[in-house]
Amino acid sequence: MEYLPVEVVGNILSRLGAARDIVIASATCRKWQEAWRNHLHTLTFNSSDWPFYHEFSTDRLEILITQTIFQTRGLQCLSIILDDVDEFAAAPVVAWLMFTRETLRQLHYNVRTTPSINILEKCGRQKLEVLSLAHNILTGVEPIYQRFPRLRSLSLSYVSISALDLSLLLTACSKIEVLNLISLDIIMSDPQATMELSSNSLKDIYVEAISLDKFILEADSLEKLHLKDCTLEVFELVGKGMLRLLKIDDVSVIHLDIGESAENLEIVDVSNFTITWAKFHNMISRSSRLRQLRLWDILFDDEDEVVEIETISSCFPLLSHLSLSFDLREATVQYGLQGSFVLVNVSVLELGWTVISDLFSMWVSGLLERCPRLRKLVIHGVVSETKTHEECNMLANFTSSIVRLMRKYLHVEVQFEYE
Repeated sequence: MEYLPVEVVGNILSRLGAARDIVIASATCRKWQEAWRNHLHTLTFNSSDWPFYHEFSTDRLEILITQTIFQTRGLQCLSIILDDVDEFAAAPVVAWLMFTRETLRQLHYNVRTTPSINILEKCGRQKLEVLSLAHNILTGVEPIYQRFPRLRSLSLSYVSISALDLSLLLTACSKIEVLNLISLDIIMSDPQATMELSSNSLKDIYVEAISLDKFILEADSLEKLHLKDCTLEVFELVGKGMLRLLKIDDVSVIHLDIGESAENLEIVDVSNFTITWAKFHNMISRSSRLRQLRLWDILFDDEDEVVEIETISSCFPLLSHLSLSFDLREATVQYGLQGSFVLVNVSVLELGWTVISDLFSMWVSGLLERCPRLRKLVIHGVVSETKTHEECNMLANFTSSIVRLMRKYLHVEVQFEYE
Protein backbone atom coordinates (compact mmCIF):
# COMPACT_ATOMS: atom_id res chain seq x y z
CA MET A 1 0.00 0.00 0.00
CA GLU A 2 2.90 2.36 0.68
CA TYR A 3 3.74 2.46 -3.06
CA LEU A 4 0.25 3.54 -4.13
CA PRO A 5 0.10 7.07 -5.56
CA VAL A 6 -1.72 9.49 -3.29
CA GLU A 7 -4.33 10.06 -6.02
CA VAL A 8 -5.19 6.34 -5.99
CA VAL A 9 -5.54 6.42 -2.21
CA GLY A 10 -7.93 9.35 -2.66
CA ASN A 11 -10.04 7.23 -5.03
CA ILE A 12 -10.07 4.38 -2.50
CA LEU A 13 -11.26 6.70 0.27
CA SER A 14 -13.90 8.15 -2.05
CA ARG A 15 -15.30 4.68 -2.66
CA LEU A 16 -15.77 4.30 1.09
CA GLY A 17 -17.99 7.37 0.96
CA ALA A 18 -19.13 7.32 4.60
CA ALA A 19 -17.46 10.15 6.51
CA ARG A 20 -16.77 8.08 9.65
CA ASP A 21 -15.01 5.33 7.65
CA ILE A 22 -12.94 7.88 5.76
CA VAL A 23 -11.79 9.61 8.94
CA ILE A 24 -10.76 6.28 10.49
CA ALA A 25 -8.99 5.09 7.33
CA SER A 26 -7.16 8.39 6.85
CA ALA A 27 -5.48 7.93 10.25
CA THR A 28 -3.41 5.08 8.75
CA CYS A 29 -0.51 7.33 7.78
CA ARG A 30 0.42 10.76 6.47
CA LYS A 31 -0.13 9.72 2.86
CA TRP A 32 -3.71 8.74 3.62
CA GLN A 33 -4.22 12.01 5.48
CA GLU A 34 -2.92 13.89 2.44
CA ALA A 35 -5.24 11.89 0.19
CA TRP A 36 -8.19 12.82 2.41
CA ARG A 37 -7.33 16.50 2.29
CA ASN A 38 -6.39 16.90 -1.37
CA HIS A 39 -7.81 13.99 -3.38
CA LEU A 40 -11.07 12.99 -1.73
CA HIS A 41 -14.00 13.62 -4.09
CA THR A 42 -16.93 11.86 -2.32
CA LEU A 43 -18.11 12.44 1.24
CA THR A 44 -21.32 11.16 2.86
CA PHE A 45 -22.99 11.88 6.20
CA ASN A 46 -25.90 9.44 6.35
CA SER A 47 -27.69 8.30 9.48
CA SER A 48 -28.42 4.92 7.86
CA ASP A 49 -24.64 4.32 7.55
CA TRP A 50 -23.97 5.16 11.20
CA PRO A 51 -27.01 5.37 13.52
CA PHE A 52 -24.95 6.95 16.31
CA TYR A 53 -25.41 10.31 14.55
CA HIS A 54 -28.75 10.38 16.39
CA GLU A 55 -26.95 10.38 19.74
CA PHE A 56 -25.04 13.59 19.00
CA SER A 57 -26.39 17.00 19.88
CA THR A 58 -27.12 19.35 17.00
CA ASP A 59 -24.21 21.60 17.95
CA ARG A 60 -21.80 18.67 18.02
CA LEU A 61 -23.02 17.42 14.63
CA GLU A 62 -22.52 20.88 13.11
CA ILE A 63 -18.93 20.98 14.43
CA LEU A 64 -18.20 17.41 13.28
CA ILE A 65 -19.46 18.02 9.73
CA THR A 66 -17.74 21.42 9.50
CA GLN A 67 -14.36 20.03 10.60
CA THR A 68 -14.61 17.10 8.19
CA ILE A 69 -15.65 19.12 5.12
CA PHE A 70 -13.19 21.94 5.74
CA GLN A 71 -10.23 19.54 5.70
CA THR A 72 -10.99 18.53 2.11
CA ARG A 73 -10.13 20.18 -1.18
CA GLY A 74 -12.07 19.62 -4.37
CA LEU A 75 -15.11 17.66 -3.17
CA GLN A 76 -17.25 16.60 -6.13
CA CYS A 77 -20.02 14.67 -4.36
CA LEU A 78 -21.47 15.66 -0.97
CA SER A 79 -24.34 13.82 0.75
CA ILE A 80 -25.86 15.07 3.99
CA ILE A 81 -28.82 12.85 4.78
CA LEU A 82 -29.58 12.94 8.48
CA ASP A 83 -33.16 11.86 9.07
CA ASP A 84 -34.83 12.71 12.36
CA VAL A 85 -32.02 15.07 13.33
CA ASP A 86 -33.05 18.42 14.80
CA GLU A 87 -32.76 21.54 12.69
CA PHE A 88 -29.30 22.94 12.06
CA ALA A 89 -28.42 26.59 12.33
CA ALA A 90 -28.38 28.21 8.90
CA ALA A 91 -24.85 29.66 9.23
CA PRO A 92 -22.81 26.39 9.25
CA VAL A 93 -24.93 24.90 6.44
CA VAL A 94 -24.33 27.98 4.28
CA ALA A 95 -20.62 27.65 5.07
CA TRP A 96 -20.59 23.99 3.89
CA LEU A 97 -22.29 24.91 0.63
CA MET A 98 -20.14 27.95 -0.05
CA PHE A 99 -16.93 26.04 0.73
CA THR A 100 -17.71 23.28 -1.78
CA ARG A 101 -19.71 25.11 -4.47
CA GLU A 102 -16.81 25.68 -6.89
CA THR A 103 -16.05 21.97 -7.32
CA LEU A 104 -19.28 20.20 -6.35
CA ARG A 105 -20.99 18.13 -9.06
CA GLN A 106 -23.45 16.17 -6.90
CA LEU A 107 -25.35 17.35 -3.84
CA HIS A 108 -27.73 15.11 -1.89
CA TYR A 109 -29.21 17.33 0.79
CA ASN A 110 -31.75 16.44 3.49
CA VAL A 111 -31.19 19.05 6.17
CA ARG A 112 -33.67 21.31 7.97
CA THR A 113 -32.33 24.70 9.03
CA THR A 114 -33.44 27.62 11.18
CA PRO A 115 -34.00 30.00 9.53
CA SER A 116 -34.67 28.32 6.17
CA ILE A 117 -32.04 28.99 3.51
CA ASN A 118 -32.34 29.28 -0.26
CA ILE A 119 -30.46 26.23 -1.51
CA LEU A 120 -30.94 27.21 -5.15
CA GLU A 121 -29.28 30.55 -4.56
CA LYS A 122 -26.20 28.88 -3.07
CA CYS A 123 -25.85 26.24 -5.80
CA GLY A 124 -26.83 28.08 -8.96
CA ARG A 125 -24.47 28.88 -11.84
CA GLN A 126 -21.95 26.27 -10.70
CA LYS A 127 -20.79 22.81 -11.91
CA LEU A 128 -23.64 20.92 -10.25
CA GLU A 129 -24.86 17.96 -12.33
CA VAL A 130 -26.99 16.10 -9.75
CA LEU A 131 -29.18 17.76 -7.11
CA SER A 132 -31.33 15.82 -4.65
CA LEU A 133 -33.31 17.78 -2.06
CA ALA A 134 -35.61 16.54 0.70
CA HIS A 135 -37.69 18.20 3.42
CA ASN A 136 -36.98 21.72 2.22
CA ILE A 137 -38.93 24.79 1.16
CA LEU A 138 -38.21 26.29 -2.25
CA THR A 139 -39.56 29.75 -3.00
CA GLY A 140 -38.90 32.64 -5.33
CA VAL A 141 -37.23 30.79 -8.18
CA GLU A 142 -35.66 33.23 -10.64
CA PRO A 143 -34.31 31.46 -13.77
CA ILE A 144 -32.32 34.54 -14.81
CA TYR A 145 -30.16 34.40 -11.66
CA GLN A 146 -30.56 30.82 -10.46
CA ARG A 147 -29.42 28.93 -13.52
CA PHE A 148 -28.20 25.34 -13.47
CA PRO A 149 -26.41 25.07 -16.83
CA ARG A 150 -24.97 21.58 -16.16
CA LEU A 151 -27.68 19.97 -14.04
CA ARG A 152 -28.84 16.66 -15.53
CA SER A 153 -30.70 15.08 -12.59
CA LEU A 154 -33.08 16.75 -10.12
CA SER A 155 -34.89 14.95 -7.28
CA LEU A 156 -37.34 16.66 -4.94
CA SER A 157 -38.80 14.68 -2.03
CA TYR A 158 -41.19 16.09 0.60
CA VAL A 159 -40.38 19.57 -0.67
CA SER A 160 -42.77 22.50 -0.43
CA ILE A 161 -42.87 24.45 -3.69
CA SER A 162 -45.42 26.32 -5.76
CA ALA A 163 -46.48 25.03 -9.17
CA LEU A 164 -45.08 28.21 -10.74
CA ASP A 165 -41.71 27.89 -8.99
CA LEU A 166 -41.40 24.25 -10.06
CA SER A 167 -42.08 25.25 -13.64
CA LEU A 168 -39.50 28.04 -13.43
CA LEU A 169 -36.95 25.70 -11.82
CA LEU A 170 -37.30 23.28 -14.70
CA THR A 171 -36.77 26.19 -17.10
CA ALA A 172 -33.55 27.07 -15.26
CA CYS A 173 -32.21 23.55 -15.87
CA SER A 174 -31.59 23.69 -19.61
CA LYS A 175 -29.87 20.26 -19.79
CA ILE A 176 -31.99 18.31 -17.31
CA GLU A 177 -32.61 14.68 -18.30
CA VAL A 178 -33.94 13.03 -15.10
CA LEU A 179 -36.65 14.47 -12.82
CA ASN A 180 -38.02 12.77 -9.66
CA LEU A 181 -40.96 14.34 -7.82
CA ILE A 182 -41.98 12.53 -4.61
CA SER A 183 -44.64 13.60 -2.10
CA LEU A 184 -44.41 17.29 -2.95
CA ASP A 185 -46.41 19.89 -1.10
CA ILE A 186 -47.48 21.84 -4.18
CA ILE A 187 -48.71 25.35 -3.45
CA MET A 188 -51.33 26.58 -5.90
CA SER A 189 -52.03 30.19 -6.81
CA ASP A 190 -55.62 29.45 -7.92
CA PRO A 191 -58.39 27.13 -6.70
CA GLN A 192 -57.85 24.66 -9.55
CA ALA A 193 -54.77 22.56 -8.84
CA THR A 194 -53.11 22.74 -12.28
CA MET A 195 -49.42 22.24 -12.95
CA GLU A 196 -47.71 22.75 -16.29
CA LEU A 197 -44.10 21.68 -16.81
CA SER A 198 -42.05 22.07 -19.96
CA SER A 199 -38.58 20.86 -20.94
CA ASN A 200 -36.90 20.13 -24.26
CA SER A 201 -34.14 17.99 -22.70
CA LEU A 202 -36.09 15.89 -20.16
CA LYS A 203 -35.84 12.13 -20.85
CA ASP A 204 -36.99 10.45 -17.63
CA ILE A 205 -39.65 11.53 -15.12
CA TYR A 206 -40.85 9.73 -11.97
CA VAL A 207 -43.84 11.14 -10.10
CA GLU A 208 -45.01 9.62 -6.80
CA ALA A 209 -47.72 10.51 -4.25
CA ILE A 210 -48.89 13.73 -5.85
CA SER A 211 -52.50 14.95 -6.08
CA LEU A 212 -53.54 17.44 -8.75
CA ASP A 213 -56.59 18.37 -10.77
CA LYS A 214 -54.57 18.76 -13.94
CA PHE A 215 -50.97 17.90 -14.81
CA ILE A 216 -49.68 18.90 -18.24
CA LEU A 217 -46.17 17.84 -19.22
CA GLU A 218 -44.59 19.12 -22.41
CA ALA A 219 -41.40 17.18 -23.08
CA ASP A 220 -40.38 16.46 -26.66
CA SER A 221 -37.46 14.19 -25.69
CA LEU A 222 -39.19 12.18 -22.94
CA GLU A 223 -38.35 8.46 -23.05
CA LYS A 224 -39.55 7.20 -19.64
CA LEU A 225 -42.74 8.13 -17.76
CA HIS A 226 -43.52 6.51 -14.38
CA LEU A 227 -46.54 7.54 -12.30
CA LYS A 228 -47.05 5.94 -8.87
CA ASP A 229 -49.61 6.43 -6.08
CA CYS A 230 -50.97 9.60 -7.67
CA THR A 231 -54.45 11.09 -7.78
CA LEU A 232 -55.02 13.10 -10.94
CA GLU A 233 -58.14 14.17 -12.75
CA VAL A 234 -56.26 14.91 -15.95
CA PHE A 235 -52.77 13.95 -17.10
CA GLU A 236 -51.58 15.04 -20.53
CA LEU A 237 -48.22 14.42 -22.15
CA VAL A 238 -47.27 16.56 -25.11
CA GLY A 239 -44.25 15.24 -26.98
CA LYS A 240 -42.77 14.18 -30.29
CA GLY A 241 -43.14 10.43 -29.91
CA MET A 242 -39.87 9.59 -28.16
CA LEU A 243 -41.53 7.77 -25.23
CA ARG A 244 -40.22 4.20 -24.81
CA LEU A 245 -41.46 3.26 -21.31
CA LEU A 246 -44.85 3.95 -19.75
CA LYS A 247 -45.37 2.71 -16.18
CA ILE A 248 -48.51 3.37 -14.14
CA ASP A 249 -48.77 1.94 -10.62
CA ASP A 250 -51.75 2.54 -8.32
CA VAL A 251 -52.84 5.76 -9.99
CA SER A 252 -56.30 7.30 -10.01
CA VAL A 253 -56.82 9.34 -13.16
CA ILE A 254 -60.00 10.24 -15.02
CA HIS A 255 -58.42 11.38 -18.27
CA LEU A 256 -55.03 10.06 -19.43
CA ASP A 257 -53.59 11.29 -22.72
CA ILE A 258 -50.08 10.68 -24.04
CA GLY A 259 -50.92 11.95 -27.53
CA GLU A 260 -48.47 11.03 -30.26
CA SER A 261 -45.95 9.75 -27.72
CA ALA A 262 -47.17 6.15 -27.97
CA GLU A 263 -45.71 5.39 -31.39
CA ASN A 264 -42.27 4.31 -30.14
CA LEU A 265 -43.31 2.64 -26.89
CA GLU A 266 -41.33 -0.51 -26.09
CA ILE A 267 -42.52 -1.18 -22.51
CA VAL A 268 -46.00 -0.64 -21.03
CA ASP A 269 -46.40 -1.62 -17.37
CA VAL A 270 -49.79 -0.94 -15.76
CA SER A 271 -50.85 -2.21 -12.32
CA ASN A 272 -53.54 -1.44 -9.71
CA PHE A 273 -55.34 0.72 -12.24
CA THR A 274 -58.94 1.18 -13.35
CA ILE A 275 -59.27 1.49 -17.10
CA THR A 276 -61.66 1.43 -19.99
CA TRP A 277 -59.90 -1.17 -22.10
CA ALA A 278 -61.11 0.25 -25.41
CA LYS A 279 -59.73 3.73 -24.60
CA PHE A 280 -56.47 2.42 -23.18
CA HIS A 281 -55.89 0.07 -26.09
CA ASN A 282 -56.65 2.86 -28.55
CA MET A 283 -54.01 4.99 -26.81
CA ILE A 284 -51.24 2.38 -27.22
CA SER A 285 -52.49 0.59 -30.35
CA ARG A 286 -49.97 2.37 -32.59
CA SER A 287 -47.06 1.05 -30.51
CA SER A 288 -45.88 -1.44 -33.12
CA ARG A 289 -42.45 -1.65 -31.42
CA LEU A 290 -43.89 -2.82 -28.10
CA ARG A 291 -41.81 -5.63 -26.58
CA GLN A 292 -43.09 -5.82 -23.00
CA LEU A 293 -46.71 -5.48 -21.87
CA ARG A 294 -47.80 -5.87 -18.24
CA LEU A 295 -51.42 -5.51 -17.14
CA TRP A 296 -51.61 -6.47 -13.47
CA ASP A 297 -54.53 -6.21 -11.03
CA ILE A 298 -56.56 -4.23 -13.55
CA LEU A 299 -60.13 -3.19 -12.87
CA PHE A 300 -62.51 -2.35 -15.68
CA ASP A 301 -65.08 0.44 -15.73
CA ASP A 302 -67.47 -2.00 -17.38
CA GLU A 303 -67.90 -5.39 -15.68
CA ASP A 304 -68.42 -7.09 -19.06
CA GLU A 305 -65.23 -5.63 -20.51
CA VAL A 306 -62.27 -7.90 -21.29
CA VAL A 307 -58.73 -7.57 -22.59
CA GLU A 308 -58.73 -8.75 -26.18
CA ILE A 309 -55.63 -10.93 -26.42
CA GLU A 310 -56.20 -11.50 -30.12
CA THR A 311 -56.02 -7.72 -30.62
CA ILE A 312 -52.80 -7.61 -28.58
CA SER A 313 -51.34 -10.26 -30.88
CA SER A 314 -52.19 -8.35 -34.04
CA CYS A 315 -51.17 -4.86 -32.81
CA PHE A 316 -47.87 -5.80 -31.14
CA PRO A 317 -46.04 -8.29 -33.40
CA LEU A 318 -42.68 -7.78 -31.61
CA LEU A 319 -44.09 -8.55 -28.15
CA SER A 320 -41.70 -10.88 -26.28
CA HIS A 321 -42.74 -10.46 -22.62
CA LEU A 322 -46.43 -10.59 -21.67
CA SER A 323 -47.75 -10.32 -18.09
CA LEU A 324 -51.46 -10.64 -17.34
CA SER A 325 -53.32 -10.83 -14.02
CA PHE A 326 -57.07 -10.51 -13.67
CA ASP A 327 -60.01 -11.48 -11.51
CA LEU A 328 -60.96 -14.14 -14.01
CA ARG A 329 -64.52 -14.92 -14.98
CA GLU A 330 -65.72 -17.68 -17.27
CA ALA A 331 -66.70 -15.17 -19.93
CA THR A 332 -63.25 -13.62 -19.78
CA VAL A 333 -61.54 -16.95 -20.37
CA GLN A 334 -63.80 -17.98 -23.21
CA TYR A 335 -63.65 -14.61 -24.92
CA GLY A 336 -59.97 -14.04 -24.27
CA LEU A 337 -59.00 -17.29 -26.00
CA GLN A 338 -61.30 -16.94 -28.98
CA GLY A 339 -59.81 -16.87 -32.47
CA SER A 340 -56.77 -18.51 -34.00
CA PHE A 341 -54.27 -15.86 -32.94
CA VAL A 342 -50.65 -16.72 -32.14
CA LEU A 343 -48.28 -14.74 -29.90
CA VAL A 344 -45.38 -15.43 -32.23
CA ASN A 345 -42.48 -13.80 -30.39
CA VAL A 346 -43.55 -14.15 -26.73
CA SER A 347 -40.73 -15.93 -24.89
CA VAL A 348 -41.66 -14.94 -21.31
CA LEU A 349 -45.23 -15.27 -20.05
CA GLU A 350 -46.33 -14.17 -16.56
CA LEU A 351 -49.85 -15.06 -15.43
CA GLY A 352 -51.49 -14.39 -12.08
CA TRP A 353 -54.71 -14.86 -10.15
CA THR A 354 -56.49 -13.10 -7.31
CA VAL A 355 -58.88 -15.98 -6.54
CA ILE A 356 -57.75 -19.38 -7.80
CA SER A 357 -60.20 -21.55 -9.74
CA ASP A 358 -60.27 -24.24 -12.43
CA LEU A 359 -60.73 -21.45 -14.97
CA PHE A 360 -57.19 -20.25 -14.36
CA SER A 361 -55.72 -23.62 -15.34
CA MET A 362 -57.76 -23.53 -18.54
CA TRP A 363 -56.51 -20.04 -19.29
CA VAL A 364 -52.86 -21.01 -18.74
CA SER A 365 -53.27 -24.01 -21.04
CA GLY A 366 -54.93 -21.96 -23.76
CA LEU A 367 -52.23 -19.28 -23.74
CA LEU A 368 -49.39 -21.82 -23.79
CA GLU A 369 -50.81 -23.25 -27.01
CA ARG A 370 -50.57 -19.81 -28.58
CA CYS A 371 -46.94 -19.09 -27.62
CA PRO A 372 -44.80 -21.35 -29.87
CA ARG A 373 -41.50 -19.70 -28.83
CA LEU A 374 -42.14 -19.62 -25.10
CA ARG A 375 -39.07 -20.24 -22.93
CA LYS A 376 -40.25 -19.18 -19.47
CA LEU A 377 -43.60 -19.30 -17.64
CA VAL A 378 -44.03 -17.49 -14.31
CA ILE A 379 -47.22 -18.10 -12.33
CA HIS A 380 -48.14 -15.63 -9.60
CA GLY A 381 -50.76 -16.31 -6.96
CA VAL A 382 -52.19 -15.16 -3.66
CA VAL A 383 -52.40 -17.74 -0.87
CA SER A 384 -54.29 -16.70 2.26
CA GLU A 385 -52.90 -17.53 5.70
CA THR A 386 -56.11 -19.26 6.71
CA LYS A 387 -57.11 -21.81 4.07
CA THR A 388 -60.31 -23.81 4.01
CA HIS A 389 -60.28 -27.45 3.01
CA GLU A 390 -61.85 -26.45 -0.30
CA GLU A 391 -59.11 -23.89 -0.98
CA CYS A 392 -56.41 -26.46 -0.22
CA ASN A 393 -57.98 -28.92 -2.63
CA MET A 394 -58.24 -26.23 -5.31
CA LEU A 395 -54.55 -25.33 -4.92
CA ALA A 396 -53.56 -29.01 -5.00
CA ASN A 397 -55.65 -29.65 -8.11
CA PHE A 398 -54.19 -26.59 -9.78
CA THR A 399 -50.63 -27.72 -9.02
CA SER A 400 -51.36 -31.17 -10.41
CA SER A 401 -52.88 -29.72 -13.57
CA ILE A 402 -49.83 -27.51 -14.17
CA VAL A 403 -47.49 -30.49 -13.67
CA ARG A 404 -49.46 -32.49 -16.25
CA LEU A 405 -49.59 -29.53 -18.60
CA MET A 406 -45.86 -28.80 -18.46
CA ARG A 407 -45.01 -32.37 -19.48
CA LYS A 408 -46.09 -31.20 -22.93
CA TYR A 409 -43.68 -28.23 -22.75
CA LEU A 410 -40.43 -29.64 -21.39
CA HIS A 411 -38.43 -26.85 -23.03
CA VAL A 412 -40.26 -24.19 -20.94
CA GLU A 413 -38.86 -23.11 -17.56
CA VAL A 414 -41.63 -22.88 -14.95
CA GLN A 415 -41.49 -20.63 -11.90
CA PHE A 416 -44.09 -20.08 -9.14
CA GLU A 417 -44.30 -16.91 -7.05
CA TYR A 418 -46.92 -16.86 -4.28
CA GLU A 419 -47.81 -14.06 -1.89
